[in-house]
Amino acid sequence: MSTIMQLPDGPGPIGIFDSGYGGLTIYSEIKKLMPEYDYLYLGDNARAPYGTRSFDVVYEFTRQAVEFLFRRGCHLVILACNTASAKALRNIQQLDLPIMDPSRRVLGIIRPTVESIGSVTKSRHVGVLATEGTIKSMSYPLEIKKLFPDIEVAGKACPMWASLVEADEHLTPGADYFVRRDVEALLARDPLIDTVILGCTHYPLLLERVRSFVPSGVNVLTQGEAVAHSLRDYLTRHTDIEALCTKGGETLFYTTEAADKFRQQASRFLGRPVRASRISLV
Repeated sequence: MSTIMQLPDGPGPIGIFDSGYGGLTIYSEIKKLMPEYDYLYLGDNARAPYGTRSFDVVYEFTRQAVEFLFRRGCHLVILACNTASAKALRNIQQLDLPIMDPSRRVLGIIRPTVESIGSVTKSRHVGVLATEGTIKSMSYPLEIKKLFPDIEVAGKACPMWASLVEADEHLTPGADYFVRRDVEALLARDPLIDTVILGCTHYPLLLERVRSFVPSGVNVLTQGEAVAHSLRDYLTRHTDIEALCTKGGETLFYTTEAADKFRQQASRFLGRPVRASRISLV
C-alpha cells in the first residue's frame, strides 16, 4: 500500500509508462496528435516482460513506476501497457491515488481500444491477440461486454510475438510461422470474426504480417490511434487536468535498463534516434 508522498504541485509533463518498448507505439500516436505537450516516457525494461508475471507483481511494479512519474511532476499518467492496464490500473485508481494524491489521474489503454470497435465490427464477433497475461486477465472480454453486450469475443495468447519484435526478428520467415499459427488458431475458434484487436503494444510492428494472414474483409486494429484520440477527448473534458500539463513539445525518455540498449531499441520503434537516461525504481 502506498504512503503519503510529497509531490510537485506545479504543472508537468504527461507520463507514459510501459514495461518495455511497446508503449512507444502508443506514445508515437499521442505525440503525433498532440505535439504541443511535454511527455515523460518510462520503460521498465530491466524487469520486462510483464505478460507472464503474477497480478501482485505487475501491480507492485506498476505502482512503483507511477510513483516515479508523479515525483517527476506528472499529474496524468497513461499506462501504455496492456498487462499493466489489465492487472494494476483498477487497484492504483481505487487504492493508491486517494493516498498518493486524489487530484492526479492514471489511465489505461484497454477501454479506449474497446470503445473504438463498436462502429467497426459488422458481424459482432471480435478476436483479441495479446500476451498470455492479458488474455488470462479476461480484461478485453469483460470490457467489451460492458460496452457492447451483443459482441462475442474470442482471444488467443501469442507468447512469441513480443520477443520476436524486441529481438528484431519480426520480419523473418520464422516470425511468419508464429504469426500465421496464432492468427489461424484465433480464427478457427470463431470463423465469424470480422475484427481483430492487436492487444499488445509491440504488435503494430507485426501489423502487415497479421493482415497478410487474415481473410479479406477482416479488420485488424492497433491501439495507438484510438488511445491518442481518447486522450485528447479526455483533456478537452477535464480542463483542470489539462491545465497541469506543460506545453513545450519536449519528451524525456527513462529506462530501468542500460540507456544505450534502450536508445537502440527505441530508435527502431520510433524510426528516429532518441536520448535516454537510466533510473532505478527500487
